[in-house]
This record gives sequence, structure tokens and C-alpha cells, in this order.
Amino acid sequence: MQRLELSPGYEISRVIRGGWQLSGSHSATVSDDPAGDMIAFADAGITTFDCADIYTGVEELIGQFRARYRDMRGQQALDRIKIHTKFVPDLDILSRINKAYVEQVIDTSLKRLRMERLDLVQFHWWNYGVPRWLETAHWLDELRRAGKIDKIGGTNFDTRHMVEMIKSGVPIASMQVQYSLLDRRPRKGMVAAALQHGVALFCYGTVAGGFLSEKWLGAPEPEGTMENRSLTKYRLVIEEFGGWELFQALLRTLREIARRHNSDIATVASAVALEWPSVAAVIVGARNRSHLLANLAISDLALTAEDRARIDQVFANSRELEGDVFELERDTTGRHGSIMKYNLNKGAA
Repeated sequence: MQRLELSPGYEISRVIRGGWQLSGSHSATVSDDPAGDMIAFADAGITTFDCADIYTGVEELIGQFRARYRDMRGQQALDRIKIHTKFVPDLDILSRINKAYVEQVIDTSLKRLRMERLDLVQFHWWNYGVPRWLETAHWLDELRRAGKIDKIGGTNFDTRHMVEMIKSGVPIASMQVQYSLLDRRPRKGMVAAALQHGVALFCYGTVAGGFLSEKWLGAPEPEGTMENRSLTKYRLVIEEFGGWELFQALLRTLREIARRHNSDIATVASAVALEWPSVAAVIVGARNRSHLLANLAISDLALTAEDRARIDQVFANSRELEGDVFELERDTTGRHGSIMKYNLNKGAA
């Protein structure tokens, strides 16, 4: 597993184990032993884990994993584990948020994760029309300087607001963005800004909730209700990308590339994203350890010039999603925004 030092003494695995699939609000199907699965990932070299205050029950699960891992492998092994959580205040509370609320939510994450200091807190803000987002970022920075947070990142901020935070003095170490073969919105400005300001990009959605896999190759376009919210969301992304026929052409191309590398579609799709400028890591969701070997292979797969050219041929017929990072999802009345859940943090504090 490739590793990357974000800053002196802060090292991550370039494949990050995502936690949304373990959330009670995502799917009813979860692992029988999530902590045991996390131990398997950590032992194999995937030592960075992503979660959020709004992922129901996931911070607690990671707290249990950390305790077991320390008991089984020792403190030195535990010190290599990095936990990236989020601070996502509800849409309804944005207009009246204050520092006491921010600190209370951070304290709750510390308790759930069984940590004395959070490794990385990724800040999200639903509505830029509510002007307290920058003040809230500085409150998080005050908590960093107080020792409750090591590093501050963002999630789903657009380019302009990320740069404004940085220029105001908030040390943004990373930005988590939806960035994949189907959604290339970060290329419009985020990638260049991240390079300029030394911000590491963490990509989620690289396998589009499972759509970028052999399961959907040759399959008819799905109708009706999808199994989970990830699939519901990425089905809309496929439509914006160019529709089901073009999506199938992309799958066929990825399958040809995968065969040349003795790999699979999902691994190739994530490996492509890992090569892009400013991308420090890809976040791969997993309900259990069944895909561990494939996840490990992502950072080892070396694409050729021919592979990239074949993918570019598909891109030539595709459409880019409108707007900057997460712009479509912020429109609560739009197709993309209507499936979002904006008020999941009520129990966080």
C-alpha cells in the first residue's frame, strides 16, 4: 500500500477505508464484525479511516476498533492509524450556530472515537447564503490550537470558498470531494487551487457507489427505487455524464483495461483517480473485508499511455456536470439536492 506524508509526522495510506456504508442511515446491510474488518484493513496497510459525525453509529464503531487494535497490536501500531472525521452542522442550525455548539460536537466525536485529539476534522457547510461559515471555520481552528484537533480539512466546499478560508488564516490541510471518471467538476478550479495552496484532495465516489463494476456491465438501465442512497445519487450522475449507453461504453473500456492488468473495473476506476494531480488518496467504501484484496491493489496498478488514451476517447463524448464542486447538491429543490439529507446531526451534541 502506497503511503503519503501530508505533513511532517502525519502519514496516511493512499487508499482510505470509507465509513458511510456502515452508517445506519445508509443501508440496513452491514458487517457482523465491523471492528474485526477494520483490523484486517489496518493489518493489510490501509491505516486511514474516514467517518463523520452524521454517519449514524460509525464513530462509535471506529472507537471500538481503536480499543481492540491497541489491545491486540499495541500503542505503536495504533499510532499509525489515522481517523478522518467530519463536522457537518445541520442546515437548520446554521443561522444560530455558535462556538459552544461547535465545541460540543467536537467533544462528542472525541468521546465516540475514544481519542484525546482528533486527527483530522473535515468541515462542511450546507448553505453559503448563511454567512457564519467562515466564523465557524475559525472556531474549529481555535479548537485546533487548543489541542482538540490536529488538522482541519474541508469536505464539499467549492473552490472560491475554500480559497477564502485559506486566505483568512484557516490552515486547510485537505479537501474531500466527489471526483471520479463520471464527475470531473474539481478540474474546473479546485485542482489548480489545491496545487497552489498545498491542499491534499481526498476523492470519494471513484466507483460511483458500485456502478463502476462488472455487476453493471451489460445490465439494463435500472428503474424504480435503488437499494441505497449512494446508488440513487450516482444514477443521476450517470445521466448527467451522458446517459446509460455512454456509461456502458465506459464500463467496456475499463473492463478491457482491467483484463490487461489482471484486475477489475472498480480497481481501475480508483487507480485512475489516484493518478490525478493533487489527489492524495481515494476513499473506498466497504461494508466488510470481502473487497480488501481489490482495495489493496489500487495503489499498485500502473496505467499505461494507451489505457489513458482509451478513457479519453470515452470522455470526448461525455458531458461535465454543471457548476463547481457540490454545487448541484446544494440546490435543495433540484434533482441532486432533493435526495440529500441536510439535518442528520441532531444527536451529535
